[in-house]
Amino acid sequence: MSRRGRPAGRTDNREAILAAARAQFSERGYSGATLRSIATAAGVDPALVYHYFGSKDRLFVEVVGIPVVPAETIEDIASQGIEGLGERLVQMMVTVWAGPDGNGGPAIAVLRSATENQAAARMLREFVTEQILGRIAAVLELPDPQLRASMLGSQLIGLAFARYVVGIEPLASMDTQQLIAWYAPVLQHYVSAESPTTPITRY
Repeated sequence: MSRRGRPAGRTDNREAILAAARAQFSERGYSGATLRSIATAAGVDPALVYHYFGSKDRLFVEVVGIPVVPAETIEDIASQGIEGLGERLVQMMVTVWAGPDGNGGPAIAVLRSATENQAAARMLREFVTEQILGRIAAVLELPDPQLRASMLGSQLIGLAFARYVVGIEPLASMDTQQLIAWYAPVLQHYVSAESPTTPITRY
């Protein structure tokens, strides 16, 4: 019995999958979209999606157009231990946000759209939560790993927004190595410092 859908050898299969993925991620968010639903929308067998992209996070990265697969990079830099993790994280994220020309790549376009579109905001939030912060939390053998990961996320996304979207000076034009030197200790604090025990005073 033959399978329905596009034959595996058709040259437009990959483009059809990418188009379907863009629509599915936009409509359902990162969590709601599945490789099976994307394959159905593209009119191809799910095995063909795996063949071209291997995983949902790789497909998302292809759709967004960022230069690294965050999930794989996070595992690599986290495997080197807690010491120096802040510096490695900010180095990775500056690479992602800056893009090929250093002035803000495709990931920044997604960040801009997230400020204007709820669907884009949900898509970005779910991807960052699951594929970046979730993986950081999984390797942090420290108290409050999810809280620490969310603190890291707030700094990294805030940096991207201030530097590439709003263009706050002199942050926007700061040399990359100088930027890393300023931010690395802040990020390192979130993974190395003891959890606060003093109650927050409410004013």
